[in-house]
Amino acid sequence: MGPHSSSPLGSRRTGGERIAAASLPARADVAIVGGGLIGLAIAWRLAEAGRSVVVVERGTIGCGASLAATGMLAPAAEHEPGSDPLLPLALDSLRRWPGFRDDLQAASGLDIDYREDGTLVLALGRDEVERLRFRHDLQRRSGLTAEWIAGSEVRRREPALRPAVTAGVFCADDHQVDPPRVMAALVRACRGAGVVLVEDSPVTALDRAAGRVTGLRTAAAGLVADTVILAAGAWSGEGGLLPQSLALPVRPLKGQSLALRTTKRTGTLAHMVWTEQVHMAPKGDGHLVVGATVEERGFQAGVTAGGLYALLEGARRVLPGIEEMEVAAVWSGFRPTSDDDAPILGEVAPGLAVATGHHRNGYLLAPVTADAIAALVTTGAMPEVARGFARARFSEGRALRASA
Repeated sequence: MGPHSSSPLGSRRTGGERIAAASLPARADVAIVGGGLIGLAIAWRLAEAGRSVVVVERGTIGCGASLAATGMLAPAAEHEPGSDPLLPLALDSLRRWPGFRDDLQAASGLDIDYREDGTLVLALGRDEVERLRFRHDLQRRSGLTAEWIAGSEVRRREPALRPAVTAGVFCADDHQVDPPRVMAALVRACRGAGVVLVEDSPVTALDRAAGRVTGLRTAAAGLVADTVILAAGAWSGEGGLLPQSLALPVRPLKGQSLALRTTKRTGTLAHMVWTEQVHMAPKGDGHLVVGATVEERGFQAGVTAGGLYALLEGARRVLPGIEEMEVAAVWSGFRPTSDDDAPILGEVAPGLAVATGHHRNGYLLAPVTADAIAALVTTGAMPEVARGFARARFSEGRALRASA
């Protein structure tokens, strides 16, 4: 999701250091279209491998989904019918996260608030318990760590929850990070590795010669590159850059979220908490992030009263203490969602690769995506776990799952 369309009540979700304006150089080994989480993670890994890298961002760094996300690394809580093909990639990426975290914190000198407290998925009432039982059975059949716990045990672990909580599933292996901290660390790590970050420069065209993509153009200048990587999030499917034969089935899926400021008096949560209506994630700076609506609204921007009411009512239904919490920030944005809710990774034409369509799993999938695309550029091939996510699956009629 992206915060640039919001009406913020605070600055909690704008984290990250501002970068000095950079002009577009004439040449680089790799040009990346999109300065969000995925683009910067790829840029950093490639720069570490010795490549010269330029990131060209249409707005400001992180202004798309990256600064608006909750930062969940939750393959178990996210698992649902039809998503088994995505699970190996998700679990592989979760295993990469501790190393990615350590490398990023060492390169940037910044802490990213990596939390390993797990996720509680809750049910209230008989109908929700039955649906949660179904979900838990699916998790267990898929080999995920998921523990069924009674309502009394849920409330022992999270005393601030309402007594009406009937049951829960504890996903111990689901972790989380803080997106503004991750983005600030990536900016610093990229700059330390020599990546050139260019903001406020929409890419207007890709240059081609002899059947190969050879660079890109903005309104102000052109850039010659051996490889161009399209990582523009929800904008990756917009017309203009790619011919119809290479069009990407990616669309924006709008979401609205908010951050509440907790105190010793209000208390907070110890784990990420999910219900059928909302998810809530406590952060190290004392905020509780509540997200997120799911709206097919194209690029219709803005925060609505209805969206915020749904979030607050969904949270209050299980956590009455939110009534005393100050609203610190609200925002809306756009998830980059493919037609089968799975990412699109790999080469689509000579000299052109894509890394987009991560839906609501951008943070979870960032390490495996960065490593896969870096391997593609440096060795010519992605690891086996990523090869099934090529764009060709759509034109060949083998999309990984039906769109939710």
